[in-house]
Amino acid sequence: MSSNAVKVYRQLLKAIKKHIGQEDYKKHFSEFVMLDFRKNSNLSDHSSVQQKIKLARDYTFMLNSVHHHKELLFSYNIAVDRSEEMKRVLGKSAASVGLQLPEVYQP
Repeated sequence: MSSNAVKVYRQLLKAIKKHIGQEDYKKHFSEFVMLDFRKNSNLSDHSSVQQKIKLARDYTFMLNSVHHHKELLFSYNIAVDRSEEMKRVLGKSAASVGLQLPEVYQP
């Protein structure tokens, strides 16, 4: 694989890990990418390889853009329930200084 393909491969796996997740029931996304890149690493048709690299780059861009768009909608409070988002932000803030938020009792 060329260095460009390796770079795109790593970026795609990073985007999948960050935006889709690593849970067991979501592993098939990253496994598909790994298998497809390995399968196509020995192709001799240069144009086909370039098309697949472009597709992977575009998919990575789409994943990152959709996630960024969702964050913008949350930040602008566009008709969404922000309670889960605020819990996540507060949890990350607390974790950054070594604390953990207590579980909230709900009867």
